[in-house]
Amino acid sequence: MIKADLHIHSWHSFDSLADPKKIVDAAIKRGLQCVAIADHGNIRGSLEARNYALSKNLPILIIISQEVKSKLGDILALDIKEPIPEHLPAEKTIGLVHRQGGLASIAHPFGSWCGFEGDLEKFIGQIDAIETLNASVFWGNKRAQLFANNHNLAFTAGSDAHFTNQFIGKVWLELPFDYSPNLATADIIAAIKQKKGAVAGDAASFIEAAVDHSFRTLTKLKEFF
Repeated sequence: MIKADLHIHSWHSFDSLADPKKIVDAAIKRGLQCVAIADHGNIRGSLEARNYALSKNLPILIIISQEVKSKLGDILALDIKEPIPEHLPAEKTIGLVHRQGGLASIAHPFGSWCGFEGDLEKFIGQIDAIETLNASVFWGNKRAQLFANNHNLAFTAGSDAHFTNQFIGKVWLELPFDYSPNLATADIIAAIKQKKGAVAGDAASFIEAAVDHSFRTLTKLKEFF
């Protein structure tokens, strides 16, 4: 079985301090075989992590990704080649992801203070998946899972880790095939679309999430230095 954490941030996000190389090392140590480093507004963390993993011949697949802030909320763009502009209408954002051949998953759609602000039902048929298990939100995972079930939607899961701490690999998408050096991003994307996986792991407790979000808030100050 492959364990994939499809939502991690590196220090190329304004609210993270995680070195992409250390993210890869931590992911492997915690039994992950696939990660998506989805920074806010750029793909630099993904590229650094992939280059590091390839240079060391490490047993992990890095999916080039970005968490894109649309006008209605955050969209995970998995398997893209170039950064996608932010603050565009959600429909436009999804279209740009698809233009690059990527997968668009709504991040923490019903999350605490970070949920998707539009009527998600109107985007069925446009989006590829929704994130039904996010380790870092205070609430919203159960509602996301119910929404995916009711609408027969594909789903993703991710820790939303912003530091190289215990959040990496706290939750994951489990896929029913084994890792090999020939594993390709296309294999992961196809499995997601076909709903072959299952979400697993345990989201953070309220206290764990509160502490983590407090550190994220402090980390935003780095932009001023």
